[in-house]
Parts: sequence; C-alpha cells; structure tokens
Amino acid sequence: MINQVDFFKCLSDQTRLNILKLVLSKQNICVCELTEQLELSQPKISRHLALLRTHGILLDARQGQWVYYSVNPDLPNWAVEVLKIIGVQDEDSMKHQSSQFSSISTYCE
Repeated sequence: MINQVDFFKCLSDQTRLNILKLVLSKQNICVCELTEQLELSQPKISRHLALLRTHGILLDARQGQWVYYSVNPDLPNWAVEVLKIIGVQDEDSMKHQSSQFSSISTYCE
C-alpha cells in the first residue's frame, strides 16, 4: 500500500503528473499514446511509468505486444479523492487534449 509521502512525491514531477492526467482522462492508455501526446521519448515515459507502477498508483496490462496503463482501483480512498480533484480541475484542458487523441495516428492497435 502506498504511503502519502511516496504518493505526493510521484505527483510532484510534472511528467508523472501529466501521465496521470492522461491516464485519468483516457482510463486505459498505451505507452505509444503517452509518448506521442507528451512528445517525450519512450524510455523517459517508461521510467516514469515504472515508478508509478512500483508505488501502486498505476497498473499495467499487456495486450499483444503493447502495454496499457490504468489507475489502480485498489488505491486508498484519500488517494482516489486526490486523483478525482486533479481530474476535475484539469477537465477543460483534458477535453481539448482528448479531442486531439482522435487525430493521433496510434500505431499500437
């Protein structure tokens, strides 16, 4: 189980926070979508995803050769509430980004 210090340390990095926002908006997202949306290299995204997985914030699921990420449904209530606030607070900007998802040429499907 994640403790509050580790949880907030994960959220304190801008890249990890952006990853979480995208995962919250899409709910199940592939690393290729994250790299394209955030315009960062796959190794950099993967390092951040590994930390989020290690602390139990995200779960991963392999589908063929691709790995998809989602928020861990077993997070403590306080962590879920924080993520809800982040999701609602950033909802307007994520709507804009989500509309861009439809134009992204995902090659991971």
